[in-house]
Formats: sequence, structure tokens, C-alpha cells
Amino acid sequence: MLRLTKKLIFAIDAVVDIAYNAAETPVQSKEIAQRQGIPRRYLEQVLQNLVKAEILSGVRGPRGGYRLSRERRRISLGEITRIVDQMEGTTDPLEEPVGSELGQAVLHPLWMELQETAMKQLDEVSIEDLCTRARAAGVQCNASELFDFMI
Repeated sequence: MLRLTKKLIFAIDAVVDIAYNAAETPVQSKEIAQRQGIPRRYLEQVLQNLVKAEILSGVRGPRGGYRLSRERRRISLGEITRIVDQMEGTTDPLEEPVGSELGQAVLHPLWMELQETAMKQLDEVSIEDLCTRARAAGVQCNASELFDFMI
């Protein structure tokens, strides 16, 4: 189910922040929280789920933090949306046959079609696309050099 929630916005903000501010050292959660205005305890939960989903990799230690697990161009908003949807664990009302015959015959298929179209569009937008938009908008980057991905 496609829903724009705070958790989804925080997850996208965090991944874009890490991609946009990537440097030789990992990006720390306190930096992300400060730049994006996300409560740190809430952010950590989102970041850990993104690590489990292999969007991010965590680096431990005093200079630890988070990095992308793969290139920016290989991470889509659709993928992040699906991960956050799984995190929230809510059921999609469209999966259960409820409502009137009219709703089942007309509205249900329409909403399914709209959701499918939206997810296809989100799958076409990469984190690289958002970083490019951020640069074009003049958003300040904290990295001295632009890094995309580190192994």
C-alpha cells in the first residue's frame, strides 16, 4: 500500500542525505538528524531497517556511521517505499474484500491501478536523481568530494 508517512519521508531523507554528503568517512546518524530535523531515536530505527534491507551498510566504532550499500543510481524510491511499508506492518485495505459491490467492481480496481502506476514511477526515480536535483537547487553539500559508493 502506498502511503506517504513520516517514516517514509525520514527514510528517503536519510538515504539522500547519506548519498549527498558521502565522504571517505561514513555519515553519522547525529549529523543526519541535525541536518534533516529528524529525532535521532526515531532515525536509528529507520536506519537499522535500511541496513537489514541492504540499502545502507553500518560502520561501527567512534568514526562509524552509515554508507550506501550500492551505487546511488541502483537505489530507487520504490524500493525504499516497499521497505518502509514492510516496517510499518499495516495491512492494505485493498487486499481485503470489503465494501459495496460498486466499490469492489469500480473503486477497488481504480485504486489498485493508481497504486501500481505510482510505484512504477517511484521505481524510476533513483537516489542519484534526487542528488542531482539537490545540486541543481543549490543545497549545500558537506562532503569535500563527491563519493557515490565505497566497497
